[in-house]
Amino acid sequence: MSVAIYTHDACLAHDTGAGHPESSARLAAVLEALDDARFASLRRIVAPAATREQLARVHTADLIDAVLDEPVASGWRRLDPDTVMSPASAEAALRAAGAVCAAVDAAMTGAHARAFCAVRPPGHHATRDTPMGFCLFNSVAAGAAHAIAAHRLSRVAVVDFDVHHGNGTQDIFWSDPRVLYASSHQSPLYPGTGARAETGAGNIVNAPLRPGAGSAEFRAAYEDAVLPAIDRFAPELVLISAGFDAHRLDPLANLNLVDEDYAWITTRLVDIADRHANGRVVSSLEGGYSLTALRESVAAHVAALAG
Repeated sequence: MSVAIYTHDACLAHDTGAGHPESSARLAAVLEALDDARFASLRRIVAPAATREQLARVHTADLIDAVLDEPVASGWRRLDPDTVMSPASAEAALRAAGAVCAAVDAAMTGAHARAFCAVRPPGHHATRDTPMGFCLFNSVAAGAAHAIAAHRLSRVAVVDFDVHHGNGTQDIFWSDPRVLYASSHQSPLYPGTGARAETGAGNIVNAPLRPGAGSAEFRAAYEDAVLPAIDRFAPELVLISAGFDAHRLDPLANLNLVDEDYAWITTRLVDIADRHANGRVVSSLEGGYSLTALRESVAAHVAALAG
């Protein structure tokens, strides 16, 4: 299956300051993993910038203006204790969201059915009106809204296996039955959302995992709840918020996944996309703060996307 890699140098230039876990070293590790000979045939595409129209489908004008129209001349500007902007951050956020929207276009027009967006900053904590949790724009949410607006889709699934609940994506699509948002995540953990009882308009599926849970619990959550819900939804496009911080090596959480788990869930999601969506899957990097785990897990994920 044709798979493309979207990235941009601006995503490396986004500087969060010394000691911040969401550093450019993360993306450098991901790109190093993708330089492996196994992926030599995958097409590399320079991520375009998202447009304001694309961003405005999922964010308020005030949020967009705060990121784009209040430039950082030098040093850093903190939007909250965790979320930092540097002079390159606005372009990085634009390219991250633009990558997902462009990959959606390519999937829908047949240029390539699958893509991995090797971008940062991550996005899934950004709500409709608030950047937070290292996130400026919600790239995957922008991609889902773009699929609906530009390609007239009526069923888009967003699957989020980051260790932290994607409160922003849930917030944006809470009452939109055209988007199924399904998340597995550690609980309790930042940002404190993602209880099973949070179901939106019947389009939200949360599968919280206890601290210390590993492969068996993760796979059971998907087999028992998440995958059947996605299959029933019959998505025309599958988007993945691909965070790799549920890995056993990750320093910011307490789950115990291994890279084979990411290959397994990716393969299962590809199977659903093959049944319902002509194989269309667009994945975008979210969290993951062990460089070793990132290299191994991204390689496993992208290999599974390529089938």
